[in-house]
Amino acid sequence: MQFGQYPAARHTIAHLSDPHLLAAGARQYDVVDPDIGLALALARIARLDPLPQALVFTGDLADKAEPEAYARLRSLVEPIAAEMGAEVVWVMGNHDERAAYAQGLFGTDSDATQDRVHEVDGLRIVSLDTSVPGYHHGELSDAQLAWLADVLATPAEHGTLLALHHPPIPIPMMPAAEVIELLEQDRLAAVLEGSDVRCIMGGHFHYSTYSTFAGIPVSVASATCYTSDPAPLERFVSGVDGHQAMTMVHLYDDRVVHTIVPVDEAPEVSGFPSDVRAQVEAMSPEERRELLSRKDSPLYTGELDLPGHV
Repeated sequence: MQFGQYPAARHTIAHLSDPHLLAAGARQYDVVDPDIGLALALARIARLDPLPQALVFTGDLADKAEPEAYARLRSLVEPIAAEMGAEVVWVMGNHDERAAYAQGLFGTDSDATQDRVHEVDGLRIVSLDTSVPGYHHGELSDAQLAWLADVLATPAEHGTLLALHHPPIPIPMMPAAEVIELLEQDRLAAVLEGSDVRCIMGGHFHYSTYSTFAGIPVSVASATCYTSDPAPLERFVSGVDGHQAMTMVHLYDDRVVHTIVPVDEAPEVSGFPSDVRAQVEAMSPEERRELLSRKDSPLYTGELDLPGHV
């Protein structure tokens, strides 16, 4: 049941990024266990309603491209995705290595660019490999751009999401990352202009941010491992063990909505138990507005005592 004026979203996508998994027992900077953040994110996703139709991971899947890390990534993600009935979309990052990525995730022997197309109930999701062997910045070859143009030449029923690791946007809060940004972004813009791409999804920065590129919304998901502090004190770059998050993407016929979801729990200071929803659904629209919108309704004056109300 909808409580407002908009219908339910046509597509729901979970956008996760930068899990940076390591071999068993290893920690990033001797502190961060990257398995924990990913497991927390997947547990949160599994309790959503509606469940996502796809889980999109925008790169840096394995911190050191270890075969064991890719195997454990699949073991953590794929059973939960299967229970949800969700497609899994992997994207290459600068910490991934093409041969290990291809073998570990797709069982193929290839060191070619890892570009793929997924179809999710009429929505096309393109995974575009922006990695450069031996480097951390991003590039796209002429062949990749020609391939992408060919894919986009035929519009998808419900449009296209473009998933890549290096977001094609300015980085005003972390100038150091400008050195390892996606190069020659104007060449990508020329391919995307006039296409059916509805949103560009990226990672790489380890914090959430938004912009536009070639008139298309860009959403950058934070990391599930450690994050970048965009306002550090007297530090050029500062990675911190906190603020891990993912992004939920809801696509409507005429718009896309992005919601940042923290990975970890926080203490609740106010709220209602889930069974209150049924009571609210049983009300008429007018009754709901009177109860939830009026400032002097019994809900806010304390006269209405609901079990589990905090």
